Amino acid sequence: MDRLILVGVVVALLLVLVWIGGRGSRVQRRRMRRALRAEDRAEALLERAGYVIEDRQLVGAWPMVVDGEEVDATLRADLLVRKRRRLYIAEVKSGPVASRPTDPSTRRQLLEYRLAFDVDGVLLVDMHRRRILTIEFPDA
Repeated sequence: MDRLILVGVVVALLLVLVWIGGRGSRVQRRRMRRALRAEDRAEALLERAGYVIEDRQLVGAWPMVVDGEEVDATLRADLLVRKRRRLYIAEVKSGPVASRPTDPSTRRQLLEYRLAFDVDGVLLVDMHRRRILTIEFPDA
């Protein structure tokens, strides 16, 4: 009888874990869909402002030296855009916190893009407020 209870508890725990795992993947899929919709709307916003989309999901590498060994840190930027003769990395953010350039994660990401990509500047496309911000790092 005790063994039967133990088996029941284990099966119940496995079912809960499967349910939680499935739920997490739904959350991730929903986030991905929201991000893709935000990027589509961001492209339209940028084009209305006179930017030309040059590339999407641009992959770059930034060399680092870790304990004397050079390694590449790979980066993926949302958009590469051009306006007149200037080239920009555009990062799309849709949440109220992440879309603030002073948010630590966003600020570090924008600075990393500015240092890693050979561009004239970095844009933060704030889809929460539907605006395009030009970000500069004077000492970078």
